[in-house]
Amino acid sequence: MPKTKTDSEFEQFAARAAPALFVLLWSTGFIGTKYVLGGSEPLTYLAIRMAFVVALMAIVVAIWRPKWPNTKGFAHSAVAGLLVHGFYLAGTAVAIYHSVPAGLSALIPGLQPILTSTLANRWLGERVTPLQWTGLLVGLAGTILVLHSRSMSGDVGWGWFATGVALVSITLGTLYQKRFCTKIDWRSGNLIQFVAAGLFFTAGAFVFETRVVHWTTEFILALAWLTVVLSIGSIGLLYWLIRHSAATSVASLFYLVPATTAFMAYVLFNERLDSVSIIGMAICAAAVLLVNRPVKTEVSPGS
Repeated sequence: MPKTKTDSEFEQFAARAAPALFVLLWSTGFIGTKYVLGGSEPLTYLAIRMAFVVALMAIVVAIWRPKWPNTKGFAHSAVAGLLVHGFYLAGTAVAIYHSVPAGLSALIPGLQPILTSTLANRWLGERVTPLQWTGLLVGLAGTILVLHSRSMSGDVGWGWFATGVALVSITLGTLYQKRFCTKIDWRSGNLIQFVAAGLFFTAGAFVFETRVVHWTTEFILALAWLTVVLSIGSIGLLYWLIRHSAATSVASLFYLVPATTAFMAYVLFNERLDSVSIIGMAICAAAVLLVNRPVKTEVSPGS
């Protein structure tokens, strides 16, 4: 059946709305993590979360019966899962568990666009224009302004180390997904990724934690949100954006995450949000516009 005008308009609207929705959902992950860690240690909570996510994705796979990747694709999916889900989620959860404020926990992963653009320029052969480089540097300045007064409370060493691990893993995971996993069906591919991450979290919980869980209402609600909305919803959006956009453009969206998280933390946890931080938010938004501005291509007279 041919597409109608209404279908085309809806697809265009969905494409425009997807980046904003992704930023909003991804930012709630830091907030939800702060709530859920009141009832569990970080790797224990992540192991439980992945168990539920695997169960949900197994149902999806059983219903739609997608094509499974070959052995090489299976391995690529497992590696992507350890990077995008395993080390990234572990890094952010460990940072917040050690009393690093939610806004600060988003700062270091928020520097991802700079690292992504540098690697994408060499690894994926994507051309990063001077205007995009300018936007990325402007976004870096905006991110610093947003979180300029954030407290370094908690175990500073573990917090900075954990967020650094999160930065490297989400950057490499995004690029790895772009290069090796875009042709793998998202349903079977995601199930493999979630299983790999779940095994990683479970092993870590048994080695390093007591695995005590307090099943409070707050813990259950936060866990449900992080399982369904974050692991299924925002990850699905991220991979859709990776398939349809350059890695640099997708990475630039992460500049908006610290600002959005800082605002949510201000409303929910009374973390400070002053005029300088608000200016930083505006600068981050301008940076994303610069990085995602369409590049005009010159057409030769004879073409």
